[in-house]
Amino acid sequence: QVQLVESGGGLVQTGGSLRLSCAASGQYFNTYAMGWLRQAPQKDREFVAAISWSGDATYYADSVKGRFTISRDNAKNMVYLQMNSLKPEDTAVYYCAGDQYGAGADLNYDSWGQGTQVTVSS
Repeated sequence: QVQLVESGGGLVQTGGSLRLSCAASGQYFNTYAMGWLRQAPQKDREFVAAISWSGDATYYADSVKGRFTISRDNAKNMVYLQMNSLKPEDTAVYYCAGDQYGAGADLNYDSWGQGTQVTVSS
């Protein structure tokens, strides 16, 4: 398994932007499909975005499509989530997660970060 650490969360106003980063340590990062998920208070955890091990394929929840962009840099063992046009409903703890040898948007994550808080004020 890889170990994952998120950073970049914070407080931002409606319409603002944030870039989340996820640093991975351990071997074989480039065999992991990676995803970002989020959990708002008193709500279930939900899928936000995913990216294939090569970075060639990306997937998004309808609620963030056109506003968020997932990317990765395998040379640096990093995954990013660029979030633009943020809305109060984007407020949540955001988690980075990995699925070794996974493919597609529906991943079975076996590695998780601790999460980073994103708060969007109205």
